[in-house]
Amino acid sequence: MNEKVDVLIIGSGASGAAVAWSLADTKMRILCLEQGDWVKPTDYPSNGRDWEARLFSDFAINPNRRARETDYPINDANSPIKVVNFNGVGGSTIMYTAHYPRLHPSDFRVKTLDGVADDWPIDYQTLEPFFAENDRMTGVSGLAGDPAYPPKQPPMPPIPLGKSGQRFAKAMNRLGWHWWPSDTSIATVDYEGRGRCLNLGHCTPGCAQGAKASTDITYWPAALRAGVELRTRARVREITVDKDGMATGVVYYDADGKEQFQPAEMVIIACNGVGTPRLMLNSQSGKFPNGIANSSGLVGKNLMFHPYAFTYGYVDEPLDGNHGPPLCLWSHEFYETDKARDFVRGYIFQFGRGMGSIVEAISSTAAGRLPWGEDHHKVYRNLLNHRIYLAGICEDLPEEHNRVTLDPVLKDSDGIPAPRIDYTVSENSRKMMEHAHGRAEEILKEAGAHTVFREHVPNSGWHLLGTARMGSDPERSVVNGWGRSHDVKNLFIVDGSIWVTSGGVNPTSTIQALALYIADQIKQRLANATLFE
Repeated sequence: MNEKVDVLIIGSGASGAAVAWSLADTKMRILCLEQGDWVKPTDYPSNGRDWEARLFSDFAINPNRRARETDYPINDANSPIKVVNFNGVGGSTIMYTAHYPRLHPSDFRVKTLDGVADDWPIDYQTLEPFFAENDRMTGVSGLAGDPAYPPKQPPMPPIPLGKSGQRFAKAMNRLGWHWWPSDTSIATVDYEGRGRCLNLGHCTPGCAQGAKASTDITYWPAALRAGVELRTRARVREITVDKDGMATGVVYYDADGKEQFQPAEMVIIACNGVGTPRLMLNSQSGKFPNGIANSSGLVGKNLMFHPYAFTYGYVDEPLDGNHGPPLCLWSHEFYETDKARDFVRGYIFQFGRGMGSIVEAISSTAAGRLPWGEDHHKVYRNLLNHRIYLAGICEDLPEEHNRVTLDPVLKDSDGIPAPRIDYTVSENSRKMMEHAHGRAEEILKEAGAHTVFREHVPNSGWHLLGTARMGSDPERSVVNGWGRSHDVKNLFIVDGSIWVTSGGVNPTSTIQALALYIADQIKQRLANATLFE
């Protein structure tokens, strides 16, 4: 029998690590259960020359391809966008690109400003001190003064623009459009025991140098020193409740497949926008026959991705290739709603360096650019390290038919029903993507690209949002404005599933700021004995 803990956190990724660290100063007994394991930096693909090949096997971004023992399968056959995640200590921060924008102030007031979706029950100003705290803990590089945001001060200088970034910046200046060195969670100087970036290559398959701020090397060491316990290879099946509807703990499977029960006074879910509704829907009882905390019927609904408009071109001069972080600057020129356009809201542009040698060869062969025969090497030399690209991260508005449910057949290796994704790209998003492609082509041509191509990336479901949304009305939301379930007073959610709208930026910075805010609210209410009222 496992001893009862005060706080039980499910998931050790971006939000779970942040909330564990923040709550540690209460001196409560805190336990985090993680279904994956620690990943040793020596095992990262960036240690070897075969790093690109491993992106198609044990470090693939799609869990269905990766198929590690610690992964769970996802039925995404009914979605043009495929889910991307990672199960292990650090969660998907192990494999993110470390691009680190914040949501804009306008993102919290979409209903008021644009008459669509809903307003958040909190605002940018409320989260501002938690953004700053998270920047310090994570170690963010960037440049102060970006007019796209209220004032902020990243702790480290920005990533150098390199040849690709300089070419883009000059093109944007000629067009008269906003650009700025992007915030990244990559150390550009030695920081808090982490080495600075050495340009080992693309950042996605884990950073062997430790320059990229995955939570296994940022929040978790501090949380463990403060007394938090982290138990790996613990796959949670369901959250249990008592006759009064209060959470009592979880049932999980350990590394040997043995069923365990872990009792707790308080449960915090941090499993991402797909894993969280999956767990909640699997947590059925007489009190909650449709899944725990689901009286609104909204658990799993309003799934939001960020449809990804990918546009790239080739220039005559060899540039940076994949030597260094893939993202060096951004543009918020088309972020806010413009009534002259045929869609609402907008998108951020990420500007990127080229592809690695294997990906360039595979993608160009598939596209018909790289022929077989006597011209093969000649053409390839004019492609490799000559590519530059833009990615339009398009805001996805919430729609109830985009959802996560339980698959009636597919199960993980412990027999737990797997998630099923039903998702359609909206007409608004399609128009936004078309606009992003058009502006990207202008930028690439201005930057000297002689050939331009468009793609929609199917594995762009790495931003998993909205499936247990926050709000003040229990009939139209799952948790309240500080992350507590409307139905279960000792159940909290801190990950991207609580988002009301998606914004048009990568979400990790805001997810972690939200987790710190919720932890702060928990501590304040613990202090005045109002936490469960």
